[in-house]
Amino acid sequence: RDCMQADIKHLSGWKLLNRTSSKSWKKVLNEVKELSSYLELWRHDIHSIEGKFGTGIQSYFSFLRFLVLLNFIIFILMFSFVTLPTVISNYGIYNSSFAKIPPKNIEPHCTVYKPSGNKGLVYFYTYLKDLLSGTGFLEVTSLFYGYYTIDDVWLSILRYNLPLAYLLATFAYLALSLLWIIKRSAEGFKQNLVHAEDQFQSYCNKVFAGWDFCITDPNAARLKHRSLQYELQTDLEEERLKQKIADRTMKEKLRIYSLRIFINIIVFAVLSGCFYSIYKATVFSQENSNDVSNTNLQANLLVQYLPSMVITLANFIAPQIFSFLIKFEDYSPAFEIRLTLMRCIFVRLANIGVLLFSLWSQISYCTTDKCKACGYNYELYPCWESEVGQEMYKLMIFDFIIILAVTLFVDFPRKLLVTHCSCKPVQWCGLQEFGISDNVLEIIYGQTICWIGTFFSPLLPAIATIKYFIIFYIKKISLIHTRKPAARPIRASSSNFFFLVVLLIGLFLAFIPLGISIAHIPSSKACGPFRSFNTSWAVVPDTILEFPTGLQKVLFGIASEAFAVPFFMVICIVMFYFIALAGAHKRVVEQLREQLVMVRFDPLF
Repeated sequence: RDCMQADIKHLSGWKLLNRTSSKSWKKVLNEVKELSSYLELWRHDIHSIEGKFGTGIQSYFSFLRFLVLLNFIIFILMFSFVTLPTVISNYGIYNSSFAKIPPKNIEPHCTVYKPSGNKGLVYFYTYLKDLLSGTGFLEVTSLFYGYYTIDDVWLSILRYNLPLAYLLATFAYLALSLLWIIKRSAEGFKQNLVHAEDQFQSYCNKVFAGWDFCITDPNAARLKHRSLQYELQTDLEEERLKQKIADRTMKEKLRIYSLRIFINIIVFAVLSGCFYSIYKATVFSQENSNDVSNTNLQANLLVQYLPSMVITLANFIAPQIFSFLIKFEDYSPAFEIRLTLMRCIFVRLANIGVLLFSLWSQISYCTTDKCKACGYNYELYPCWESEVGQEMYKLMIFDFIIILAVTLFVDFPRKLLVTHCSCKPVQWCGLQEFGISDNVLEIIYGQTICWIGTFFSPLLPAIATIKYFIIFYIKKISLIHTRKPAARPIRASSSNFFFLVVLLIGLFLAFIPLGISIAHIPSSKACGPFRSFNTSWAVVPDTILEFPTGLQKVLFGIASEAFAVPFFMVICIVMFYFIALAGAHKRVVEQLREQLVMVRFDPLF
């Protein structure tokens, strides 16, 4: 410091000003960062959960907070660039107006769309049915795709291309989700690598460097004690299992492998049963939903929502079966969560795929020339994008109802029975454990629905944000009052990374139906911003044709094979370079470790 003070005397005024301003700016940034940490959503709640129940359960609630923030930002994006311009133009705010260009070379019968909005005197249960299904009064609101039947928005003399904005906003929220998940996955991957190293280093880090000496509050100190206790407990549990695996005889290995094969056969049978049930329910609903008399409201409602009910039932039963079976396979706690998640993810995500495949087959089914002129089944689905949006809306609402119902009508009565009833069967059952894999899968399933449904229902992220916000408190109350932490604790770092990997799988699954809907299936000619285009993607080349000739050539050149092949080769070369660099760094680290071992045994070295 004395040397720096001496150097300051010889600095010029400009350099002195730069140094002073740099120090002041760093100080301001540090203070803002410290202040923002206090404004972090559920900061105290998550720290409290970490201390009471360990970092494994804390990682679930942190993951839930991440999805709340992600959905909120997606909602802001879609609302700002799609919903707000449409609402402003419809009501003429700020001297705005809109333009509707009639589709060209389209048969008149393809442009007929009469939403099933409620008219006249409506009973309360009709409003309730509409609220649960997205039909009726909700169908004509900004919640669904059919509301945005505008081509251009004029703000004074500025022209706003709504179809292009709609498509670019869709690409933006998918890209944002991908980049954010990859960024968080990279952080988790680094922690995972550290924990994958020698366990002796992990113990030393926790015992000698695990305490936070900034803690002065006794309650915070107790929470930190419990957190470290759970971390050490997890390490010891994994070490015990490793030792147990190493000591297995050939007979024990044969027994455990035979048992795992038998359990996997049962798992395959459960998966097959779920897929077949959803397929049959979807086919039955599509064939009979129009045959049921409208006077029989209950039967019509049951047939119409049969696929959603079967999907919700399969999503609820299958994870329970998998969580029960995994206990007999004798895996480590972290691997149990991964394997259970992978099994359940096939059920939940494949359920969405089966539903969408059934809908698309019905949408694309054409037998008459009038239908083929439109390119889709205009009689059953005059605005098929809104129909798909309603299915995604129903799945999200039903998923939330099931989560709430399980907490209210299963967990709380079970808690009361265990507390006040001394019967041996009741005490033997005990409180249900807080299954991290089941709970993570619930929110990943809901997030996949949100990603797929946002294109067809732009305000669906707002519903998802509210849903996850409420679920946080439902799960927190359930964890504290009605459930118990897992008997075998898990490590947060590896679980956090794996949660994000499974979420990434859900995002990639969402790319497939969205890509097919945008680029392959003809867009509705009776509603939506893409009425004038054959497909939603057609708005991109149509917009490029309005650019100057030179820019058009550049953009079409970038999209051609002549550019794509060399670009792919350059990317591969860069990737191989980084792989080689990582290998070289790994060898250097191994050499340094060997030298550290030599220092330990030979002080003269």
